[in-house]
Formats: sequence, structure tokens, C-alpha cells
Amino acid sequence: MITDVDLTVESGATVGLAGPSGSGKSTLARVLSLLHKPFAGSVSIDGTVVGGFRYRAPRQYRTKIGVLFQQPRLSVDPRMTLRQVIAEPSRANGKPDRVDELSGLVALTPDLLARRAHEVSDGQLQRACLARALALRPAYLVCDEMTTMLDASTTAALVAVIRDYQSETGAGVLAISHDTVLLERWADRVEQMRTERMPTG
Repeated sequence: MITDVDLTVESGATVGLAGPSGSGKSTLARVLSLLHKPFAGSVSIDGTVVGGFRYRAPRQYRTKIGVLFQQPRLSVDPRMTLRQVIAEPSRANGKPDRVDELSGLVALTPDLLARRAHEVSDGQLQRACLARALALRPAYLVCDEMTTMLDASTTAALVAVIRDYQSETGAGVLAISHDTVLLERWADRVEQMRTERMPTG
């Protein structure tokens, strides 16, 4: 169980969140992304407490947060091509899909856009997932262990894309990782989560 957590991600800032496995980092990420309802407490976006989670959250707040998960193969529909993956949030919200722009941003070549998840590498698929996360130009980006499946060069490339996006838009980023070296290089500050110990005796 996660208790007594108070975390703020400022516009334009990168906040790192570190902690051991089982400390609740991913659960917190899903709460802050409006994907899970907290048992207690609240989530505020730009000073407004958000009521509702998942599709019950107001669209104006739900679309302010982009999310990048640890395992890209579990976060996409395997029937979709990469082009469809990137276009998914835009089409769901009645917006132009910007696939060509976004795929160029994350260095996906046109031939890869016609392939499905099983036809590309983890790194290529995570690039598509980052493009999808940026599709609606979110004000905040939650990166939940996004580099776990990636090699060092792909990690550096994706972090560079996110930094450029922040410079352009002033977006706030929550970077969750067990890789403290990465967080120290990437984040403006790093918060620590610790596993709650159950009382004994």
C-alpha cells in the first residue's frame, strides 16, 4: 500500500522517482495519469482537483497527460500497425493524426509505419509509443520505467526527444526508474519511494 505521498511535477521540470521493486512506483504513475482512482487523496492538474478517472475524467484534463509504459508490447493493440498506434489518440479525440511529423520526431522510417508490433524491435516499438504519447501535445508526460527494455543508444535518443519537447512546450515530466544514474543525469530533482513495512508481532 502507498501512503502519505505528496508529489508535485512543475511545468517545464523533470522530476525523477526512484525506489525498489514493490514500492508502488507504477501504481503511483497510474494514479497520477488518471488511470487508477486513489483510495484516498486527490490528483490536481494546474491547480484544479480532477474528479473521475480513466474515461470518467474530463477530456480537458485526461488529454493533458501523456504516458509511456515500461513494456511497449503490452501497451499496444498487436493488430495495429505503428502508423495506427501513433494515430490512435488523435483519432479518438477527433484531431489530425500528425503521424508523419511524429514518426520523424522519434526517428521511425516510413517503412516501419506499416509494420505491426511483432515485426519491429522493442526500441522501435517504444519510439512509436513515445510518438503516441506526444500526439495530443500533453502538458505533462509520465514515463514509467520506459527505458527498461532499451539499449543505451535508444534510451539516449528518447530522452533527447523528450527534452526537446519540453524546451518547445514547457511540459513537465515524471521520470520513473530504478536506474538512479539515468535519473541523476536526466532529472532536475529525484524523489525516493520506499516499500511500506507491515507491522510484525
